[in-house]
Amino acid sequence: MNRRLLIGGAVVLAVGAVAVLSTFFTVHQTEQALVLQFGEPQRVVTAPGLSAKVPFVQDIKRFDRRILSFDSGNEEIIALDQKRLVVDTFTRYRIVDPLLYFQKLNNEARARQQIGAIVNSRVRQVLGGVPLASVLTEERSQLMREITNRVDQELRESGIEIVDVRIKRADLPQENSVAIFNRMKSEREREAREFRAQGAQAATVIRSQAERDRTIILAEAQRRAQILRGEGDAEKNRVFAEAFGQDPEFFGFYRAMQAYQQALETGTTMVLSPDSEFFRYFNDYERTLFSRPQSRTPAGR
Repeated sequence: MNRRLLIGGAVVLAVGAVAVLSTFFTVHQTEQALVLQFGEPQRVVTAPGLSAKVPFVQDIKRFDRRILSFDSGNEEIIALDQKRLVVDTFTRYRIVDPLLYFQKLNNEARARQQIGAIVNSRVRQVLGGVPLASVLTEERSQLMREITNRVDQELRESGIEIVDVRIKRADLPQENSVAIFNRMKSEREREAREFRAQGAQAATVIRSQAERDRTIILAEAQRRAQILRGEGDAEKNRVFAEAFGQDPEFFGFYRAMQAYQQALETGTTMVLSPDSEFFRYFNDYERTLFSRPQSRTPAGR
C-alpha cells in the first residue's frame, strides 16, 4: 500500500513538474516571442523575463529582435547610359512585428528570399534610372537612401524594418574590364612612344648644339694656337736675327750643326763634292787640324 502511494506521489510530482515547465518560459532581451495555439498566433511577448502560457496547448516561436544582415550577392545591372555594372549589395534589417512576420513569411529562409528579391528589384529600378557616373560619385549615397526607403515600404507589410541598404562593391563586367584595360594599355603605350620621340628629338637638338659648340671651340682653339705659334716663331726669328746680327759666324756655324744633325741621323746617303758649301765647316776643321805644327819628340827618346 505504501509502495503504491509512493509511486502515485512520484507520478503526480513528475506531472506537476512537466506542467510547470510547460507553463512558464523565459524571453531573452535579444528575443521576442509569439505564442501559438494549435498553430494559430495568440499573442506577442516582447518584454524580456518570465512569462506563462497554457501547457500542452500553446507553443512558443522565438524571433531575433537584433539587427540582422543579408548579403544579396553580385547582380548585373544596366545603367541609364547603357553601361553594364556588377553590383554587390548587403541589407541590414530587423523584425519589428513578429505577428506579421509569421503570417506573411513564416520562417527565416522565406524572409531572406523575399528580402533578396525586393532589394534586387529596387536596386535595378533606381540604379537603372541614372548614368553610370552617378553610381561612382557622391550621388551614390542619395541613391542608396532612395533604395532603402523603397525596400522598407514594401517589407513593412511583412513586419520587417529595413535599416540600411549599401553597395559593398561596384565593378564593371569581366569582359568590359579586359577591354578597358587593353584600351588603357594602348593609350599608355602611345603616350610612351610620344615621350620617347620627344626625348629623341630633344637629344638630337642637344647633341647638334653640343657638336656645333665643339666645332666652334676647336676652331677658336686652333686659331688661337696658330696665332700663338706664329707669335712664337716670330719671337724665335727675332732672337735668331739678333743673335745673327751679333755674331754671324757663330750663327752660321750653329745652323750648319743643326743641318748636319738632321741630315746625318736619317741614314740617307748623300753624294756631294768635297768642296761643297755643305761641308765648309768640315773642310775648315781639317785645314785647321793639319795646319797645326807637329810636336817633336825630346832627344834621347
